[in-house]
Amino acid sequence: MRRNMMRVTGAVAMSAVLALGAVACGGDDGGSGGGDGDSVTIGFMGDLTGENSGLVIPPKQGAQLAIDQYNAKNPKVKINFKTYDSQGKPDQASPLVQGAIKNDKIVALIGPAFSGESQATGPILEEAGVPSVSPSATDVTLAQKGWKFWHRVVADDAVQAAGAAEFISGSLQAKKVFTVHDKQVYGKGLADAIAKAVQAKGAQTGTEGVDDKATDYSSTVNKIKQFNPDVVYYGGYYSVAGRLFKQLREAGYQGKVMSGDGSVATGLIDGAGEKNAQGALLSCGCIIDASGKSSKTAADFAAAYKQKYNADVAIYSAEGYDAATALIKAVEAGKTDSKSINEFLKTVSFEGAGKQIKFAENGALATQDIFIYEVKDKTIPLLGNSKEAKATS
Repeated sequence: MRRNMMRVTGAVAMSAVLALGAVACGGDDGGSGGGDGDSVTIGFMGDLTGENSGLVIPPKQGAQLAIDQYNAKNPKVKINFKTYDSQGKPDQASPLVQGAIKNDKIVALIGPAFSGESQATGPILEEAGVPSVSPSATDVTLAQKGWKFWHRVVADDAVQAAGAAEFISGSLQAKKVFTVHDKQVYGKGLADAIAKAVQAKGAQTGTEGVDDKATDYSSTVNKIKQFNPDVVYYGGYYSVAGRLFKQLREAGYQGKVMSGDGSVATGLIDGAGEKNAQGALLSCGCIIDASGKSSKTAADFAAAYKQKYNADVAIYSAEGYDAATALIKAVEAGKTDSKSINEFLKTVSFEGAGKQIKFAENGALATQDIFIYEVKDKTIPLLGNSKEAKATS
């Protein structure tokens, strides 16, 4: 998310004030669907009401802010913003995106937010020739499909794994690492990549997949305690990470607990309990810069976000804003149909609120850095780039 961003210290309160507006399936956040010459419709898709919505509402709000700022300039072509609540489920995302294309005539989509739903909807968007820009889908294989209309503004799991492994093996000096995952596209992919990366650095590893709908992880906790790792890394979302970390601490595990970008939300603290969550480490291809220290663009964005939502920027707020900005720049350049917008995205390059935005030929983000966060009290402050971050507890 950031590309050589300066270290941003200071606690980042990860609360996302959920000024949802209409976030249900096909919710309308201004204007009618489709384009009429004076307007175009851009969609946003992700989990807006499910158990991991804390990861998706911030980028939705970031995108809404960018579009509101654009429309406030009274442009020749206004942008209608429609939201689609997939609850992060691939089987819900597919019919929703079909309806968005056929009925609402979207010219582009911000999202889907998660990797599983991105896998499911990618072929549909590709066939329809509708460009998408995900603020948060990190699965490596998404960039290997040969899709011409797919993009993302965040580093993938391979990059995150390399950065996290560098931190785990370097700063934490871990010799034994146990990875746990939720058996889903994103979670398993990240956990497997982490295991491979730390193995390459000489660490011994163990692994276990868990049911993300379960509440009792005692069997996995027992295996972890028997393995006695220096670090437990969970691949998946904060709802399960919170339950797992709680049970690990209550069972007496004293090592480090860590997770990825799917857990950078205060819901992790709520799920684990404040005491159990203390010191939990998190890796992310995103930079959450509530203080605006990294750049003037970041500072302006953080101030505008705070004013609009009465909340500090949170996980993927900047990515949602930057994804929308890429599409807005296309419309500003007179590109108002899907094909011309997609062509424009091949050349777009600008300093975003979180990082430099430029797409590689396969739609992936051209610039890549990973950042480390650590739970402190009820907040998740940034420690710094994975190359230099140091755990404080």
